[in-house]
Amino acid sequence: MGEKRELIKEKLYQFICDDMYKPMRLKDIRFLLQVSDADKKRVEQALDELISEGKITLTPKGKYKKLDDNLLVGSFIGNKKGFGFVRVEGIEGDFFIPAKYTMNAFHNDRVVIKPEKKPSMGKSKEAVIVQVLQRGMTVVVGTFEKQKDFGFVIPDNQKVANDIFIPKKLSMGAVTGHKVVCHITNYGIEGKSPEGEVVEILGHVNDPATDILSVVRAYDIPMEYPDKVMMALDDIPDSISEEDTVGREDFRMLPTVTIDGEDAKDLDDAISLSYKDGIYTLGVHIADVTNYVKEKSALDKEALKRGTSCYLVDSVIPMIPHKLSNGICSLNAKCDRLTLSCVMDIDKKGKVVNHYICEGVINVDERMSYTDVAKILDRSDDLVVKRYENLVGMFDMMLELSQIIRANRKKRGAVDFDVAETKIIVDENHKPIEIKKYDRNPATKIIEDFMLMANETVAEDFFWQEIPFEYRVHEQPDQEKMDILSGFLNGFGVFLKPSQDETHPKELQKILEKIKGEPYEALISKMMLRSMKQARYSTECSGHFGLACKYYCHFTSPIRRYPDLQIHRIIKENLKGELNEKRIAHYKKILPMVADDNSTKERRAEEAEREVIKLKEIEYMSEHIGEEYDGVVSGVTSNYIFVELDNTVEGAVSVAYMYNDFYYFDEANYCMIGEKTKKKYQLGDKVRIKVLNCDKIKKTIDFSIIDDNIEGVG
Repeated sequence: MGEKRELIKEKLYQFICDDMYKPMRLKDIRFLLQVSDADKKRVEQALDELISEGKITLTPKGKYKKLDDNLLVGSFIGNKKGFGFVRVEGIEGDFFIPAKYTMNAFHNDRVVIKPEKKPSMGKSKEAVIVQVLQRGMTVVVGTFEKQKDFGFVIPDNQKVANDIFIPKKLSMGAVTGHKVVCHITNYGIEGKSPEGEVVEILGHVNDPATDILSVVRAYDIPMEYPDKVMMALDDIPDSISEEDTVGREDFRMLPTVTIDGEDAKDLDDAISLSYKDGIYTLGVHIADVTNYVKEKSALDKEALKRGTSCYLVDSVIPMIPHKLSNGICSLNAKCDRLTLSCVMDIDKKGKVVNHYICEGVINVDERMSYTDVAKILDRSDDLVVKRYENLVGMFDMMLELSQIIRANRKKRGAVDFDVAETKIIVDENHKPIEIKKYDRNPATKIIEDFMLMANETVAEDFFWQEIPFEYRVHEQPDQEKMDILSGFLNGFGVFLKPSQDETHPKELQKILEKIKGEPYEALISKMMLRSMKQARYSTECSGHFGLACKYYCHFTSPIRRYPDLQIHRIIKENLKGELNEKRIAHYKKILPMVADDNSTKERRAEEAEREVIKLKEIEYMSEHIGEEYDGVVSGVTSNYIFVELDNTVEGAVSVAYMYNDFYYFDEANYCMIGEKTKKKYQLGDKVRIKVLNCDKIKKTIDFSIIDDNIEGVG
């Protein structure tokens, strides 16, 4: 925001809060403040921001006034059943909004609420929505259902309570089963559905490619690059020249490798490693993206808008165009590449005793895969070992250093949530043909350990220089959530050491060690993760709870994450002595907004990635209806027993259809118990299931438990 608009905003707020003036319309504000034609737009933008910040409100009659002291402004979180919650920044816990008091608010709407003075006994705090300030959704992606003279769009987003009514003339000829993008024209009133018009038909719900496109549209993730961005690529070379290397440290003679998945194309990081006199010298060489993506350029603005690359099973929506991400920025083997390098001297205890950060130039010897490095480390494939025999010694040394670093991190209390990730294999038509656990082998751990070490080292360096910076922070979990977790763990005979103020990560680490190998290990790891706060970006270096470290940032992935790109720019200016008072003031001003935006875009990408995985799981399991699998009870609610299969797919068993008995939920012990048979299903139990049904619209996978005397349909 410009300085002038900031001053206008401050003046506007003081003016609106002045008791002399009653609520007034925009034209009255312009007249009384004698706003020039040039500043009219700035005034409107400032008023919108004051509303968004919850400082003023716009009445139904179109008048601006100060928000009443007994009202709050927050974001509405919808629910398919009609009720919702409102999250207010700075207030612990969300406000529950009963369905009759939502004022037809949609998910993500900015709303004004009036909290209950005193919550009813045993209930969470409640509130009533008194005004919808800003609509958070203008389009909905969903499945079209055609009727004779009209249609409906059933939203994919389970947080949108109502289907959208579509007049026939606004349906674009969509038929039942089409995935469509619907523009909302009317948000509805009590007793009347919201209305809209179809603006794009994405394809049929059963088309394997449609699900990814529907998620992309639903989350408003940009796919195509604007013409300005593509034109900017014309000025970027395909290779670097010797002139580009002037003033950089030359690492080209060092043995250097990249280690990534087989299908990776955007290679951010390369590793060099040597050992002498009890000291490991580890070089973490990161692609120098800022050499090509200059601040405020079209490329930079688009990268900030995207915030991160999106990995949607077999599709990638890159943060920066392929010419950069897969080309000159990617640390491809046998090519000279520019880097920002962090070189660390590490002793036998895993402590960084010396380091320096510099602009560098490298030439990667080999593009390695995690699979091949793992084979080299355990000597399980003679052909692979022979092919890379000149590098085998370095890989052995990498494993040795990785284990030292990991042991040191464990000693200080870092929590290693070894939760299985899902890997989905698809064919050329995007149809899933296999789902399995992602293999986390010693090679993946080597890269993880080295990247963490570089991130910590860079963060600590810049913290002590007292330079504006963007950190990665992970705050202490809420004690209330720790108390709930403690009660959950007690059911497994595992006890979390009580704490008066805060939980130390070492306590969680001890529990994970204790349950290693138990059938409920993955389940407890997941519950612990859900009890944690979400990591985010911040200008304050408040530490990282999960890693048990004081200093942490994201330095190692500037091709796919904007925060890394942002701090590279600061680091390079600092190295060149260009970080003067003016630039420091500039970064102090922009970084809080950049950090918040980066956190928001990261969450958007993560939610989209999870949703695509879920849709691909449903599509895969729909080909296996009637088949039996082994699984583990992963959750229990009043109506369902959730079961996770060995391939990480989770489905639900409805107790309403377990006909051999009446099952009730024992909330205290997180289990389902048969009233007559006393048959118990609790977390961690191994069960045999049959796949009954898969529904892409409802996003559900239904199982039945195969057990003596149970003939169920889910």
